[in-house]
Amino acid sequence: MTGAPKLEPALFNLAATLTPRLATDDEFHAPSIAEFFPDAVFQIGDLVIHRIHLIQFLATIAVVLILWLGTRNMRVVPGRFQSLVEMGLDFVRVNVAEDLLGRKDGRRFLPILATIFFMVLFMNITGIIPFLNIAGTSIIAVPLLLAVVSYVTFIYAGIKKSPKGFFKNSLFPSGVPPFLYIIVTPLEFLSTFIIRPVTLTLRLLMNMIVGHLMLVLFFSATQFFVITLGGWWTALGAGTLAFGFAFTLFEILVAFLQAYVFTILTAVYIQLAVAEEH
Repeated sequence: MTGAPKLEPALFNLAATLTPRLATDDEFHAPSIAEFFPDAVFQIGDLVIHRIHLIQFLATIAVVLILWLGTRNMRVVPGRFQSLVEMGLDFVRVNVAEDLLGRKDGRRFLPILATIFFMVLFMNITGIIPFLNIAGTSIIAVPLLLAVVSYVTFIYAGIKKSPKGFFKNSLFPSGVPPFLYIIVTPLEFLSTFIIRPVTLTLRLLMNMIVGHLMLVLFFSATQFFVITLGGWWTALGAGTLAFGFAFTLFEILVAFLQAYVFTILTAVYIQLAVAEEH
């Protein structure tokens, strides 16, 4: 027990030794929401273009160029590049459009569904590409724009199918006792015309924001432990590097899944709009 009082000063001395090293030599900067509000690269009048906008432009050019090159000279016996593009288009056609909408409506809405799928996929995948390192869908403009496209498409499909009955059947579903419409109709309005575009937007946006923040956290921690602190901290740096690499692979899966989910939900909304009951 006589040695116990000496332990407290020793701990304070250790804390005093470590604290300046962590706080003043080279600080660890955790990722923040500021990542999604970068400084302007250039400005044209009131139009401000920053780094994420340039990534969005690049992803858009890439998807247009790839689809154009892959389909401009279609051959009966396709080459490798044409085969790859056809596989992507067939995936959307078979697994989304025709599976949910049938052959006729599936082919009718295939262009818009394929556009949504490839735009979301290419915008998402920039989050793990070196020197880009952030998804084009990580700011609200693109998810919101695509949600509006989805929203307009399913409303158009419903009105085209049943000009007089679409809104009536959407807001006053059959089989419900009339006295319950005072409760059901506001809920149907919120569910169909408000919540759908909001959830489409936020689901995609939040997944891309969280994915980017996690990757920045892992790799920033790796740099901090290995380069800034060194010594035995390098072991922790190796661990964060492994987690960062694993999460990068996971983000590739998320990029694809979010594109698929966004597209298939759009197809589901169209399918509900053109259903015979409407």
